[in-house]
Amino acid sequence: MTKNVRFTDKNTSRKPLSTEDCQTLSRGLEVMDTILAGPQEGLRVVALCRKTGLERATVYRLLHSLQAARYVSVLSRFHYGPGERWKALVPLTKQREDLAERLTPVLASVSAGCGDAAFAVVRDGGLSHCIARHVGNYPVQVLVIQVGTRQPLGVGAAGLALLSALEDREVEAAIEVNAPTLALYGGMTQDRLRALVAATRERGWSVVGNHATRGVLAVGLAVYDSAGDVVAGISVATTEARMPKERQRKILQLIRKALRGNGFVAY
Repeated sequence: MTKNVRFTDKNTSRKPLSTEDCQTLSRGLEVMDTILAGPQEGLRVVALCRKTGLERATVYRLLHSLQAARYVSVLSRFHYGPGERWKALVPLTKQREDLAERLTPVLASVSAGCGDAAFAVVRDGGLSHCIARHVGNYPVQVLVIQVGTRQPLGVGAAGLALLSALEDREVEAAIEVNAPTLALYGGMTQDRLRALVAATRERGWSVVGNHATRGVLAVGLAVYDSAGDVVAGISVATTEARMPKERQRKILQLIRKALRGNGFVAY
């Protein structure tokens, strides 16, 4: 005997959202939209209340839920911005375009202060990828790379600063994947690159000479976002004669000042 089987659609059996639930969802989306449209440094609760017209208690309650779901994060004291889950939805190309735009005034400020070319790179697997460059006003410019250049992470000062800010396992993975091509950059070796990483971590900034380009010396610094995540590396390159230790320190002061003045964190 055949039994009658009743099939049900689990989706249609769910309880529909109440009017109150719909209102909460709508308000949460409004808060999220306001945060996304806000400045890079984030928005305070008082600003969110003013822009959305919601009560402070309501905004706090919605922020708590959005934080728990990692769509919102605290960028600095009392300032809220997009969280890691939301950032993951943004295409990588768009993220890099936005980062390049934010770093452009940083590079311009650094170049204006020292007269030499400044560069910004991001990590692309085991490679560094130049996303921005600014030419200085000194008569002799050392343009070691251009926007779009990719090379093993660590053979240039910006890439070395970025590599040194990563965890040990990530450093080793990058060195290993680049092992076959390192020698093409001034005879770089895996052991030499490990020593440069250790020196960079101890010193606090990177110094590289005669590897990516002969006769050139460059200094670099890792760039962190407000959440404390390393997002890029910045460097200034010039001839060895123009880069004594005292000037290296002055350039690094320029880089730190420019980064902090544009919403980044520099150590």
